[in-house]
Amino acid sequence: MSSRERILGRVRRALADVPRDDGTPYERAVPRDYLREHGERTVEETVDLLAENLADYRAVVHRCTTEGLASVIAGLLAARDARTVVVPPGLDPGWLAEAGVERVPDRAESTPHELDRVDSVVTACAVAVAETGTIVLDGSPDQGRRRVTLVPDHHICVVRVPAQVVASVPQALERLDPARPLTWISGPSATSDIELDRVEGVHGPRTLEVVLVSGHESGAATA
Repeated sequence: MSSRERILGRVRRALADVPRDDGTPYERAVPRDYLREHGERTVEETVDLLAENLADYRAVVHRCTTEGLASVIAGLLAARDARTVVVPPGLDPGWLAEAGVERVPDRAESTPHELDRVDSVVTACAVAVAETGTIVLDGSPDQGRRRVTLVPDHHICVVRVPAQVVASVPQALERLDPARPLTWISGPSATSDIELDRVEGVHGPRTLEVVLVSGHESGAATA
């Protein structure tokens, strides 16, 4: 008897008392009667909760209007003394209109070493989840490839408020295409060693700055 046959035999014995599939469609096989959100909030309260949970995860949160966005981004880059910034192909060029930095295009041929030499990256997002303080990127043109948000040490992410803010993960999933390369971000990259010493920048940017830009009403989630 081969190793493969032994392993499959153990699997069959372990499944011997498991009821056979009755043909119930997957979407009805498991009850999904969990809460869609926890508590009732206004749209403003939902956005405030997002900001609170982002900060709790050690993201740096900024608020501004559409008119002030370029100035805010320029200030954040200047504060980091950033000289180069990765720019996704679909990013609104007006966002960097006041930033005196070299713009590095998001190219398929860029290597991790090249991206590691870039100071910052600026992106939009697909959706933001208030209850978990999570930003989701889906690889759209204004967000770029996943690696441009994982290699540079400083990520500025713009969230359109309230259009891109939802209360809960179930509401976020309804907006997302599961076939796209989804990146879920809850604060800057971090881990802890056996002594519980927190280390940031392990598998992503050491600093995450989220800019909540008000004035985007269409598509806002019901709070």
